Parts: sequence; C-alpha cells; structure tokens
Amino acid sequence: MHIYTCEDGFENMMCCIYAAWEGALVSGHDNVRLVREPVEQVTFFDEYIHVDYDKDKFEKVVRSIRNKISTEAFYYVYYASLSAEEDALDSIYRFLVEGFKKGALVIYQYTVPAVSRIMEIRRNVGNEACHFKEFARFNSLDNKLYVCHLEPKNNVISIVGQHFADRMPSEYWLIIDDNRSIAVVHSKDEENYLRVLTEDEMNSLKRTEFMEDEYTKMWRTFFDAIAIKQRENYACQRNLFPIWMRKHTTEFMK
Repeated sequence: MHIYTCEDGFENMMCCIYAAWEGALVSGHDNVRLVREPVEQVTFFDEYIHVDYDKDKFEKVVRSIRNKISTEAFYYVYYASLSAEEDALDSIYRFLVEGFKKGALVIYQYTVPAVSRIMEIRRNVGNEACHFKEFARFNSLDNKLYVCHLEPKNNVISIVGQHFADRMPSEYWLIIDDNRSIAVVHSKDEENYLRVLTEDEMNSLKRTEFMEDEYTKMWRTFFDAIAIKQRENYACQRNLFPIWMRKHTTEFMK
C-alpha cells in the first residue's frame, strides 16, 4: 500500500490528491491511501510518500473538479477538507474517483459509499459552521476592535468569518480559533484573511475574553429576561446548544 501524506490545509490536500492519482495510474486506486499529517500510527509494510504544495498541481485539481464534475461537487470537497475526521482526505479522494467516472450526477448517488460518506462529512462541517455563526460572541475593545473566541472541532472559522464579513463590513474584528491558533482578521471595509498566531499573540488575545463593555451586562440581562422559568428544559437546551460549544459564549460565562 502506498500512503500519501501532506500537511493539513485545502491547498496541500489537493496536491496530495494529484500525487496519489498519478501513483494510482500504476498501482490502482485500491492500493493508495491518503492521510493528513501528523500520521499517528505508522504501519510497517506500507510506503509513506510526503507531498508538498505545488501551485500548478493545486490549480489543476481544482479546475478538473469544477469542469469535469461540477461546482457543487467542488464545494462538497472544500467543506470536507475542513473536517477534523481522520478519514476526511481519503474520503475526498474516493469521492473524486466516483465523480470523474460519473460526472455531475455523482452527488445524487446516495447509495454509493464514497458519496454518502462525503455528504455526511460535509453536513457535519456545515452544521457546526451554522452553530458558530449563531453563537459567536464578540467583545469590544474600546469600541475600536471586536474579538471573538471559538473552539470548533472542525476548521470552520473561514466560513464563519465570511458570514460576519458580509454583516460587519465596516468594523475591525478578529475571530480566533483557540484550538488551532489561527484567526480571521478583518479590517474596516477590506477583505478578511487568515493568519497563524504565535504563542505570545495567543496569550495576549486570550485576555480579551475577560474584558467587559457596556453591552456585556446588557446581553446577559436580556438573556435572563426573555427566559421563562416554568418552561426551562435543560435536556433540550443541551441538545440544541451542546455544552462544549458554550465555553466562549457571553451568557454562559458568569
């Protein structure tokens, strides 16, 4: 078995797919597997092949998916690349094997295991992104910069960031993924971008979460005021808003 590995990230994963496909032309698709680094458990009899980013290969894969399958299939692949599932990269590859055979109709072939798996991963990423769009909370620093902390399981802050770029285009803000030490940075009336944060930057930014402004108390008061005590249902609340998502939510940080 030839196991192709790459660093995490959409661009790297597309290059890994390109390299694995070249290898599969010789050995067959069943004899290749794709894994994101770091590889947790190395097997003795398999050959591991690291793949680096290459702009030309990345663009070829993206162009092929869009032209030979469909734009919708490309978004399935992109969302799956953000997943924390261990088999996400290999699942994308298996989906593309089917996609290049069957074209745009592949996304409707739910009984094909490779298709059903990619849809499951895409749905999981999409649902988590929707949750954090709704439950992201910003702290204001001197009414000049707004900072939000999240700890998603999947790498969804780019999706969440685009949501707020459409709704807060004339504000300076940061959305920070505390798990991955990356942030979406948005300057007033400009495009947002991703930035990897250093350890010192993370330590400094973590303190912003405990800085309160005039709206913090107002929001907590509103949250308590609209609650109907006789209708409290903690089991339902935990189902709709799991406890692990609440860590950075203002109304639960009391």
